[in-house]
Amino acid sequence: MTKRREELRNIAIIAHVDHGKTTLVDKLLMQSGTFRKNQHIQTRAMDSNAIERERGITILAKNTSITYKDHTINIVDTPGHADFGGEVERIMKMVDGVLLLVDAYEGCMPQTRFVLKKALEQHLRPIVVVNKIDKPMARPKEVVDEVIDLFIDLGADEDQLEFPVVYTSAIKGVAGTDPDHVDQDMSVVLDMILKDVPAPVDNSDEGLQFQVTMLDYNDYVGRIGIGRIYRGKIKVGEEAALVKNGGKEVQNFRITKLFGYRALKRYEIQEASSGDIIAITGISDIDIGDTINDVNKIDPCAPLRIDAPTLKMTFLPNTSPFAGKEGDKVTSRKIETRLMQEMERDVSLKVEPASEKHDSWIVSGRGELHLSILIETMRREGFELSVSKPQVITKEIDGKLCEPYEAVQIDVPEEYVGAVIESMGQRKAELKDMKQEQPGQTRLNFMIPSRGLIGFNRQFMADTRGYGILNHTFDHFAPLIKEEIGGRRNGVMISMDQGKTTAYSLASLEDRGEMFVSAGVDVYEGMIVGEHNREDDLTVNVTKAKHATNVRSSTKDISVTLKEPRKMSLEDSLSYLNEDEYCEITPKSVRMRKKILNKGERERYERRGSRIPKFNG
Repeated sequence: MTKRREELRNIAIIAHVDHGKTTLVDKLLMQSGTFRKNQHIQTRAMDSNAIERERGITILAKNTSITYKDHTINIVDTPGHADFGGEVERIMKMVDGVLLLVDAYEGCMPQTRFVLKKALEQHLRPIVVVNKIDKPMARPKEVVDEVIDLFIDLGADEDQLEFPVVYTSAIKGVAGTDPDHVDQDMSVVLDMILKDVPAPVDNSDEGLQFQVTMLDYNDYVGRIGIGRIYRGKIKVGEEAALVKNGGKEVQNFRITKLFGYRALKRYEIQEASSGDIIAITGISDIDIGDTINDVNKIDPCAPLRIDAPTLKMTFLPNTSPFAGKEGDKVTSRKIETRLMQEMERDVSLKVEPASEKHDSWIVSGRGELHLSILIETMRREGFELSVSKPQVITKEIDGKLCEPYEAVQIDVPEEYVGAVIESMGQRKAELKDMKQEQPGQTRLNFMIPSRGLIGFNRQFMADTRGYGILNHTFDHFAPLIKEEIGGRRNGVMISMDQGKTTAYSLASLEDRGEMFVSAGVDVYEGMIVGEHNREDDLTVNVTKAKHATNVRSSTKDISVTLKEPRKMSLEDSLSYLNEDEYCEITPKSVRMRKKILNKGERERYERRGSRIPKFNG
């Protein structure tokens, strides 16, 4: 009979964005007795990153440990956004069971399908948690039926189809096994974990086998490898072997520090054994997928797949006339150091020089969200930089140049279906399926080139008056379509000089298009200040003041009333850019500008038919 560590459970929580994973973990931590009764715990405790807390999403996979009924339950909270899906697949190898969290109203979403497929492939038996049962339009029984259909569609075996179900309202901290009587605390979920998730096999007497599944980075200790011990024991002070590339590279080292997890904190330990999820430091070149073995028994784990980047942007120092006014990290050397540091902890990020001078870099990531979060993090750290329009990464397959395609699922009120299909069609999307999910609500499934989704969100929100829900995930590569897809239809209004904008000048331009700036804002020559209502760009004077005269005006006391300018977030600005434009990012501002700031120089390049220089201040 297989010996198991009955006091231990390892589980992951998988779900679509905003279905309540992190809130559920909050309540499990609070109600399990892991914390003292008088200990203050902030909400969304697992989202330690400030941007995670603001946006209400989980960006980085992270783990915690709960103590309950003399058991230790290791829980890994995984990202739910497609841009971070690579981490989900690796985490499935660390755990023995999963909590599949599904919204009681929205049901199964595209990302639910993606993460569940990875769990089933690892032969994990999920516990289905139907969350947000307190929603006015909750439909728990139909959602469970959807989950069963999804399991069958994904090829689940008979044992996986016999999944247990628990109904919860994570925000209220209540749970139950009957959707009509959800009035118990979270112990229902914890008891179900102990009953239905198998304990890890205890093979501590065999040779050591530990695999790095996640990376962290610390300025003091460098790279931190996080993973699970599959066999044997590991002790501080002992010699071990780091095995890379499936056994092709082996280097011996001495284990200097080990860390375990207790609640939300990492703490130093002296030893660990099979089944434990731990962190190890002191190895500078440790990487995802590396195995640590006994020096006398080299037995590497199967390699782990790391999702390749699908989108790239050029990063370079801020070269606008306002450079250095708002940030304290503006040099190319500081930007390069920071990007290389990020690459140490984020294996889905790739950074390479874009020029021989090393004053610009091509940064490749998993999507717009992935790269925009890096940019947002850097600006909060005091960096100033410029970035180019995002571009998809193509690759050659069987002698053909191919581009990535995304599977898109859209839920929208039926009155907006026509507008959505038309907009998606203009971006070369193919409609795969259309069905009515609820009365008055339609679900559309498309296949679209990834570049068709760049900048689509604003158009989609306009088409659906904000009522549409769009989800997408990478599907495959296919031959490149040799024509422009997406992109904006209108030209821009560009400031012709430097100074402060005036209400007088902005009022005179309102019939020419929509402004991005209000009165009293500092602008410079070449800065984009609005959207032209025609296809061509227009250079305008936004700093002109009304001439004073000695003639008393009958309307002199009437102030100019301006339309509200369009507010452009960082993501809006990045997706709005054209090839000849940069987005200037500082700790306080996000501005769009032309690569060539001077109007005369821009026109000379256009007359010559030359390409805009790639890196031009």
